[in-house]
Amino acid sequence: MSNEQRQHMNQEIVAEFRANAGVVGGQFANTPLLLLTTTGARTGEAFTWPLAFQRAGDRMAVFAANGGRPNRPGWYHNLVAHPDAVVEVGNESWPVVASVVEGDERQQLWERQLVVSPFLADFQDKVSWEIPVVVLARSNGTSRA
Repeated sequence: MSNEQRQHMNQEIVAEFRANAGVVGGQFANTPLLLLTTTGARTGEAFTWPLAFQRAGDRMAVFAANGGRPNRPGWYHNLVAHPDAVVEVGNESWPVVASVVEGDERQQLWERQLVVSPFLADFQDKVSWEIPVVVLARSNGTSRA
């Protein structure tokens, strides 16, 4: 799938998510999804990405697997450059601050996600780098969504 096709698919998922209070069909029908709006690392423009997530207490964890492609996803690079972002879940949105977790915390979140998303192990096998786990924590900023 080309980048243009992937972007078009993401735009369709974002529109469906927003039209149906966070509920989508197709391949993501039973997957907890959030929308993550980041600031472009190079452009400074806002980009919105539909991502599977895991609740981690009062935070959310997302996994920068990029489908096992050889590079990390754009949203990951954006968060490294600009960790302030906005999350949408259902009808709600709020500002968050992103941080990459490592060590025991990363391993615990990764293993929990493998239970519901075993294909992540296949993605990890395809790349030479450890797939980053990013935690999104509610911040006191103002929502851009």
